[in-house]
Amino acid sequence: MMKRREFISGMAAGASLLSAPALANDPISSIIKSSKRDNWSDQFDARRGDAKLSSTNVPVFSPQTPGFIQQAIAEYRQISAKGGWPVVPATEKLRLGSQSRSVFILRERLVASRDLDPSAGNSDVFDTWVDGAVRRFQARHGLPADGVMGKYTYAAMNIPTSIRLSQLETNLVRLRSFSGFLGDRYVMVNIPAAQIEAVKNGKVESRHTAIVGKTDRQSPIIASKIYELNLNPYWTSPKSIIRKDLIPLMRKDPTYLTRNNIRIFPWNSDEEIAPETIDWNTEEAVDLRFRQDPGKINAMGSVKINFPNPHAVYMHDTPQQALFSKLLRFESSGCVRVQNVRDLITWLAKETPGWDRRQIERTIESGERIDVKLASAVPVYWNYITAWSTRNGVVQFRDDIYSRDGAEQLALGSWN
Repeated sequence: MMKRREFISGMAAGASLLSAPALANDPISSIIKSSKRDNWSDQFDARRGDAKLSSTNVPVFSPQTPGFIQQAIAEYRQISAKGGWPVVPATEKLRLGSQSRSVFILRERLVASRDLDPSAGNSDVFDTWVDGAVRRFQARHGLPADGVMGKYTYAAMNIPTSIRLSQLETNLVRLRSFSGFLGDRYVMVNIPAAQIEAVKNGKVESRHTAIVGKTDRQSPIIASKIYELNLNPYWTSPKSIIRKDLIPLMRKDPTYLTRNNIRIFPWNSDEEIAPETIDWNTEEAVDLRFRQDPGKINAMGSVKINFPNPHAVYMHDTPQQALFSKLLRFESSGCVRVQNVRDLITWLAKETPGWDRRQIERTIESGERIDVKLASAVPVYWNYITAWSTRNGVVQFRDDIYSRDGAEQLALGSWN
């Protein structure tokens, strides 16, 4: 079977076209001035191409989800039996206002996956019907819903129906194996989606974007209970980071630890060791304790969320807030970074007397290191789901970042 990287490079003999500018700096102007405007203006209906998927408070691990996935499986089997959907040539960057014969194929592809209403007609113009359908497709695949047919959208769109069907079947098994009562309140981390759900009484009360483990430092599957919040925490480096990151950094820049407020101690003592007394050309430092002081540059930001697990991982804030806006949010060494973490810890501490949002904010602003033991431990689960559906007809897919779905085309590495 053709690998995705082979497909993309083969179809884009003019790869430079993917980086070519749009037909006009202003796509609306290009539509108004188009010589073929009279041929398709009756299809220019933004409402029919609305890309917004209505929000849902149904969690991914809802008892309803397997049923919706089964419906999706039945539909994808029908599509596959009819020959699947067409391959859209990845030879140019298409967007609102573009005119190309590839748009005919793009329309057919979007109709097949129910992203585009068949009544949108058949035209070579990328109108608002197509724009809305592309945005819907992108949203369902965890891509920026910008309506532009670029590298990652082509790659996701040209995965064969048979592979998507297999992905749905694989994830149905995963979800069924995780059935049962998860708790009145619980936190769910979906690793491939890099997303967190805070769930109460079967409904999602808040969602948070996450940063999860790199492909070579994967976030593990976990079932545990959150029992404590550390406000203004110290960060103690795992040995893996000392070996892989801190020692190489100190070889290049002997001031790195001092500049980043990282102190060195023996594991059995609080007697500080000066960095210049250590031979950084050996692995002597691996047997020492590296602790970063609380503060704005602390690796965990303002909060650490603790739960027992054999992997020594946790959830936390981060000073690198820009990472949350990235498309590929697989940047950590196994722990999970949480966007809008103060919203989440306020939710976690809701049943803990004396720790409302105001008190949490005051404590963080004070810089004082405080441990907050939750009155009731909250179950937390880290899981691996790359395909699901929580509403009829809205099927979600995510990259198989750790190559667990059995098809190379779904793995993150094959997108490059």
